[in-house]
Parts: sequence; structure tokens; C-alpha cells
Amino acid sequence: MGNTIGGVGVLDKAVDVLNALEVRSLSLSELVGVTGLPRATAHRLATALERHGLVRRDVDGRFMLGTRLLSLGQAAADAWPLATAAASALAILRDETGESVQLFVRDGEERVCIAALQSLHGLRTIVPLGARLPLSAGSAARVLTSADQTAGEWIESVGEREAGVASVSAPVRDASGRVVAAVSVSGPIERTSRQPGKRYGSFVVRAAREIESEAGLRGVDA
Repeated sequence: MGNTIGGVGVLDKAVDVLNALEVRSLSLSELVGVTGLPRATAHRLATALERHGLVRRDVDGRFMLGTRLLSLGQAAADAWPLATAAASALAILRDETGESVQLFVRDGEERVCIAALQSLHGLRTIVPLGARLPLSAGSAARVLTSADQTAGEWIESVGEREAGVASVSAPVRDASGRVVAAVSVSGPIERTSRQPGKRYGSFVVRAAREIESEAGLRGVDA
């Protein structure tokens, strides 16, 4: 089945095409270069995805992500009630700190951003909704992988995942005390300083407690 249109191998290659287009639009030649697929295969997959609205072409004929992904993405976000419950707390956190804020959940060996609001500053940290980041670096990654962290604590990172960026994160826990998400604030070091926890830690912890309350989770008082 690996070479048939219904085969898992073809599905993997189609996902490779979508991943390649996540950063920018690509010509067919560029798509071939990025994915390593044979030209005929890349063209066949891209045009098949285009028929389903998952890929479209710009005025120059370059392939780009299709509008169908907008509704699929919204449907996926709506499937995370925690993201809806976090909306108010994240808005308050963004306004209190002036920096970008995010809510991450763990998915296997990655963390996924299921809610985000960007800072209004021109120079800011941008983490797109749906972004998948490693669990090897960053304050949110450590929150999601720390088994012994208490609910009232925050974790900070400075230039750990990305040079020039600092972040502070706190755990969102369920009734059993299990960490189900990490709420974060992040921004350029020149504004957050090299001790961002002192500046934003209390705000992030309060946001975590508010998310737990809004979502019907039982948080532990900080």
C-alpha cells in the first residue's frame, strides 16, 4: 500500500508538503528542494491537496497553505476547552505584563501552543497558535516535564530556546495535581531583564490559578 494513493507512505509525503509550506509559499522547484520528493510526486500531491482546499496558489502560481486549514485549525482549537477557559486570564496577563503570552500543552515529546496573544510592542516574541516546540528548552518545557514542581512556583528561562528571549511559566494543574498545561509570558531580554521571574512570576502564577478556576480544575493556592 506504500505506493498507492491511500497508503500511509503517501500520507506522510502529503504532510511533508504541508510542513514545507508552513514557513512560506514555494514554487514547484522549491517544494521539490525542501521536501526531497521527485518532481512528479511533489506536483501530484500539491495539486491533490489543492483540490481539497488544503493548498492554494498565489498569483505567481506558487504553492501556499489553503484556506480550508483555517476552519480545521479553529475546529482543532475548539476541541481544547482549556484554551477557551484561558482566554480571559491570558488577556489580563498580556495587559499586565505588556508581553506576549501563551498556553502550552504536552503532546508526546513536543509542546503545542493552544492559545496565544501577542504583545502590542513592535519588538515582541511571536509564538503562532499551533506551534510545536521541543521539550528540551524553555520555561514552559520545564514546567511540562517537571514532576516535583509545586503549584505555586514559576520557572524562568533566559536565552534558553531562542537567543535574546526570556520567558516565565507556571503550571496549570487538574484536581489530582497533574500538570495539564503551562501558561507563559515571553519577550525580548532588553525589556524582561535577565531575571524575568521577579518581574512577571506572580502575574503568571495568578493567571494559572485563574485558568484552573475557569476550567473547573482545582488549583492549589500559591
